[in-house]
Formats: sequence, C-alpha cells, structure tokens
Amino acid sequence: MDFKDQLKNLFPDHLESNEPEQVEEQEHVLYVQKEPMICKFEKRKGKPTTIIEGYEGSDEDFKILAKEIKTKLSVGGTFKDDSIIIQGDYRDKIMAILKEKGFKTKRVGG
Repeated sequence: MDFKDQLKNLFPDHLESNEPEQVEEQEHVLYVQKEPMICKFEKRKGKPTTIIEGYEGSDEDFKILAKEIKTKLSVGGTFKDDSIIIQGDYRDKIMAILKEKGFKTKRVGG
C-alpha cells in the first residue's frame, strides 16, 4: 500500500488537486489611540536610531506595526520594551506612514 492509498483510507472524501488552496486574508485592524505616539531620534553606540513609543494597544498589534514599518522602509529594527527601534533616522517617513494609518505622532529631539 503506497502513500496515496493510505491517504484515501484516512480521508475518503478528500479530492486530490494541484490547484492552490484559497486562503482568505483578513486585514488586521490596528487600535488607533487618542494620545500621540512619540517618534524620537537617538544615537546608540554611535549609530542613528529612530524610536517609536507610546502605543496603547496590544503588543501583538505593535509588533505587526513594527514589521510593516520595517518592510516599507526596507530597514532593520526590533520591537523591545514597548517600543519600536528602527535602524537609521527615518522620523519623517515613519511619521508619514503612521499618519496614513490614522495615528497622531509627536516628533521629539532634533
């Protein structure tokens, strides 16, 4: 008995197909807060970094936002201690992305 026969025994109503499976993607809605998020510039170990703080929603939402910002800017970064740390000085671009999503932002430093 080969593998396909075993599958047919386990799942008799399963139809074999080469078609890709349809996956419905749901747009994740981020919590938009009343207080502005703080976007500041710091030098850490001599290198410029942009730090975003002050998000009041869940950590999972903030991680999704961090990944989206890093992808749009094609830069590295991390989510640590309730803040997003992006490599480089991208305050203006990040503030534009956040405003596009409906967030209020406040620029701090420099």
